[in-house]
Order: sequence, then C-alpha cells, then structure tokens
Amino acid sequence: MRAIVACRTAALGGHIERCDACGFTRQSYNSCRNRHCPKCQALAKARWLCAREAELLPVKYFHTVFTLPHELNALALGNKKIVFDILFRSVSETLLSFAAQKLGGKLGLTSILHTWDQKLNTHIHLHCAIPAGALSFDGKTWNPSHPTFLFPVKALSPVFRGKFLDLLKSAHAKNRLALADAQTFQALLHSLYTKDWVVYSKEAFAGPKTVLDYFGRYTHRIAISNHRILDIQNGQVTFAYRDRKDDNKPKVMTLNAGEFIRRFLLHTVPASFVRIRHFGFLANRSKKKDLARCRLLLGVPAPAQEEPLKKSTQELLRDLTSVDLAACPACPNGRLHITAEIPARPLPFWNSS
Repeated sequence: MRAIVACRTAALGGHIERCDACGFTRQSYNSCRNRHCPKCQALAKARWLCAREAELLPVKYFHTVFTLPHELNALALGNKKIVFDILFRSVSETLLSFAAQKLGGKLGLTSILHTWDQKLNTHIHLHCAIPAGALSFDGKTWNPSHPTFLFPVKALSPVFRGKFLDLLKSAHAKNRLALADAQTFQALLHSLYTKDWVVYSKEAFAGPKTVLDYFGRYTHRIAISNHRILDIQNGQVTFAYRDRKDDNKPKVMTLNAGEFIRRFLLHTVPASFVRIRHFGFLANRSKKKDLARCRLLLGVPAPAQEEPLKKSTQELLRDLTSVDLAACPACPNGRLHITAEIPARPLPFWNSS
C-alpha cells in the first residue's frame, strides 16, 4: 500500500523534462514498480506480450478456465502460496494427462491466476490459453485436436477435482496448512468431493494474434484497473463492474474506502509468487526445442522479431499505446529531454509501523 500511495509522487523523486524546440517543461515523478500497482504494469505487460507473440503457432487456440469452489476461499486466503501452487499443478496435470490419452502427445499451455470477480470479492480461478493440438511424444507429428473443442469439460471436472484434493490432503498430512482443526478439514473435504467443480472451455480466439489481445487484459493486473474507478470522495469509492448474473450488464458499485482497500488487498500474492506459468511444450525448460519442432511440423518459419528486452521503455510503450512519450505536448516537432533530477521526499508515514 505504501508503494501504491507513493507511486508517481514526489515521495519517489523524479526528473524535469524540457522541450528542445519550444522550451516547455514538466515534472515527471518515478513509479513504484510494485506488481500490484495498477499504474506500473504497462511496461511489464509490453515486454511479456512481445515475448509471447514470438511463441504463437498458426493454429486455433482454446480458452479454458478452472474455478475453485468458494468453500475453499477461506483456506486459500490463509494459505495462498500452497493452495495456488496446488491449483497450478492440478490444472496442468489434468490437461497434460488428457492430451496424452486423447491426442497422443504433449500439450502446450499458458496459465494465469486470478483471484477476484468484478466486485473484487474472492473468486479463485485459472485462465489457460491452449493451442489446438499436441506435439507427439516422438516429436514426429503435430496431432490436432477436435476443431470445435479441446476436451469435454464434464470429463475434465472430476479429474481436476480429484487431483486438487489429493494434493490438498497431502499438504495437510505434512502439516503445511494453517487450519482450525482436523475435523473442520475433513468436513471441508467431504463437501468438496460431493460438489461439481466448474471447468469452462471455448474456442475463444479467431486467430493467434487475438490470443494476445485477450490475455493482454489479464496478465499484469491485480483486481481492478484505474479506468474502472469512477469517483473517490467523502471516504467513498465508486467503480464500474459487469454483473455476470445479469447478462453481463454494466453497473456501478460504491464502497467505503476501508472496504474497498480490504477487498483489493485480498488479491495480493506472496512475495516472488509466479502468477503466469507455462507447461508442456511451452514450459521454459523445453520451449526452445519443442516450439522449433512444432513450427517445422506446421510448416512455418521462426518469427523474425526484435527481442523485447532490447527495446527501450519508450519504444515498448509506443508499441503498446501508440503514444510517443518523448513528443512535446505543447508543440508539433519538439522532443522532451531530461534536464534535472528531483530528489525523493518520503511521505510522513513512510517509516511508520
């Protein structure tokens, strides 16, 4: 919270920019770069999208979502790293096992953790982008999936549930979970085994590039983006949301500031926790070799693309927003250059407990 409050204020220092044509000057303050900050993820998102674009294959993609029952919310919030790791593992193992049985090969998937709904309440689910096919285990063929669906969701659901709960029981047996008592845990397990778990899947993308257009909205954002916040005054925060229970209609909600902050903080993730993970032939340890083989089998060359890490911050943000940050806002031809540094002035609460 300290990082977000101080972001792009005098607390973090900054610099003065001056136009080389008309003399226009402005102050620009540094960003906090905290990954939970809604202002600071544009650059990270641009780098991620550039890297992912080089990995796209010329096939259909499926969008599959695995959702945890809300009965698990309290346990998950008290054991975030363990429960979220179990979610990633159970989803990836489910999909990879189905690919081995149904497609005779190794699937590739990118998965992104979300823990919120439109009202900022706890809703833990994993979004997966999956190419419509698998690389055969001997690497000799590309085995396409069914053209209109990946795997039957009614078959995925019980396997996902079984794998997740087996891993959860193992974590409990090793005393890795913070729990009220063993009896409560057993009652929770019983209710979860008797419940149908939600798995949603559809062919969501018209082509490979639309994968990035869609997932770009999900990758580097926590809970809410700034444009949804409509008003802040008199200790109240008003924001826009879409009501999925009412045909996804746009609506407005107002919360007192304390409740808004409480809901936002529900969705912070543990330090160093990885929210975006890749599996199968997209896993980091085998991606270079497997993707090259997939392209060869599909008859497409490797993309000739500049490495995103070699691009400057201004170049990446220009690619993402089509806005040239160095262009002078006061004249048509000027360029802004840094002429002086602004020292940081910590906020009064900065060192408080």
